[in-house]
Amino acid sequence: MQNDVVAVTIKGVMPTANGCAVFLGNDAKTFVIYVDHSVGNAIQMTLNGVKKDRPLTHDLIGSLLVGLGTRLDHVVVNDARDGTFFARILLRMENELGKKIVELDARPSDSIVLALQQKRPIYVARVVFDGVDDMTEILERVLKQQAEENDEPSEGA
Repeated sequence: MQNDVVAVTIKGVMPTANGCAVFLGNDAKTFVIYVDHSVGNAIQMTLNGVKKDRPLTHDLIGSLLVGLGTRLDHVVVNDARDGTFFARILLRMENELGKKIVELDARPSDSIVLALQQKRPIYVARVVFDGVDDMTEILERVLKQQAEENDEPSEGA
């Protein structure tokens, strides 16, 4: 599996007019996946370690996996077509009846939240990673701009 996938991390989550931009990448390249606001917020809350009063959908799924003795092994963003990304969640089950690996089709956004919550790896298929535009400079520019805005003294202070 090592040569056909690339390990990535979440490098940033930025709100947009229609949802959120999730920046994924490694030292070589960063790319963006656009997700709806609710999942973007779930990713950001997970990254920030926000504790919720009541479980959200992704929390419920994580609890179900634990309750069923199933471990999320990893997720893979495995395809991109016409600006839409696709992912697979790989679950590992082991009980008195034996071992089983289950692979599920999923949205990358949901896959990312679950992987972050379970502290499991996120991979991108090499063919997808090689085919996306490098957004590293854009992310660095946005982060720099945000840092400068946060450093500016507020009016009336």
